[in-house]
Amino acid sequence: MARNIDYSKGIYHAREQLGWPRTIVLGFQHMFAMFGATVLVPILTGLSISVTLLCAGAGTLLFHFVTGRKVPAFLGSSFAFLGGFGVVCGGMAGEPGFDPSRLPYACGGIVIAGLIYLVLSGCITAFGIKRVMRLFPPVVTGPIIILIGLILAPSAIGNVQQCWWLGVITMAIIIGCAVFGKGMIGIIPILLGVVGGYAIGAITGQVNFSMPEQIVAIPNFTLAKFEVGAILTMAPIALATMMEHIGDISAIGATCHRNFLANPGLHRTLIGDGVATSLAGLVGGPANTTYGENTGVLALSKVYDPFVIEIAALIAIILSFIPFFENIIGAMPAAVIGGASFILYGMISAIGVRNMVENHVDLTKQRNLMISAIILVSGLGINSIGGLQLGPYVNLSGLACAAIFGIVLNAALPGKDYEFSMEEMEESAAS
Repeated sequence: MARNIDYSKGIYHAREQLGWPRTIVLGFQHMFAMFGATVLVPILTGLSISVTLLCAGAGTLLFHFVTGRKVPAFLGSSFAFLGGFGVVCGGMAGEPGFDPSRLPYACGGIVIAGLIYLVLSGCITAFGIKRVMRLFPPVVTGPIIILIGLILAPSAIGNVQQCWWLGVITMAIIIGCAVFGKGMIGIIPILLGVVGGYAIGAITGQVNFSMPEQIVAIPNFTLAKFEVGAILTMAPIALATMMEHIGDISAIGATCHRNFLANPGLHRTLIGDGVATSLAGLVGGPANTTYGENTGVLALSKVYDPFVIEIAALIAIILSFIPFFENIIGAMPAAVIGGASFILYGMISAIGVRNMVENHVDLTKQRNLMISAIILVSGLGINSIGGLQLGPYVNLSGLACAAIFGIVLNAALPGKDYEFSMEEMEESAAS
């Protein structure tokens, strides 16, 4: 059955179109894509890697349940809250002044931050999605999607420079499989690149693997604690991550040729992300967020079935109980992760460009040109200085600032040339 499929049109029913074996392999590809960044957050903050993996997998499944299994999104660890962890805990893990006893209080702040998502979802339900969507035309969402990839780019470079030749080999495998691969090889280039790079790294001594003491172990959960100061530090960050959430959902929709902001609706995606974040914080995990890495995999593989993401989530949950596999994947050379990310992050930015082209954003108009220019420069510039500090507790990321500036300018400047039609949005989402 699979050999007669036109892969260029996208695959929305993997089990029927590709069969179970290939669908499971695709799930592993998504798991590999999210793993490096997801485990980096607990490494930096001192949280448990096993708990983080469990929260990522369970949070993803919860998100899919809330959104009616329509959005192929994976929820991994959010980097936006790292600054808050540094403030609450007196620094990052391993730094002088770091106090691990403060981690439960930081997690308590994450619980409250997730609940703020529910407040915005309630506002959308009360005032209507159409009014909210007027704030996010393609002239705003397109540059924001571009920014998501560009802001992540330094992370890819930082990993690749650990071993340039290994990172380049990983990229070469991915590009070769994506461009010249036929059938299944053409839709799992990331997985093949990661496995190939890992194997070469192991042969050349780039892999440092240590055998764990236990083969199976229950994750070390830590219940959240609540303190006013920690809440005031962590909770406002949700204002920034909600902006990022909207950009990520727009990027996933543009990739899959669906309007997920309309169907299942932004209010549902916010609920899924917010509840997953609160539950993660409650048991000692980092905040969750929709992952750009997996959006890049969607764009490259053209397999848009949410079931594939759910398989990746189940794999993450299983791995959270098996330290052996956690160590194997955790020993992956940084250059291999960087080589894969190098391509994935670029794909995200390319999606943003495509979003603007397909929606006919007219950049010959000074209004649209100014909005796009300010979004791009403010996002990259503010991100380069570590964010915009608003008082002692709130730090807005470059992406959040760019989103706010874009929304305000679009609302204030005359000459709007794009109007959302709910009928067209719903037809597009259902087609």
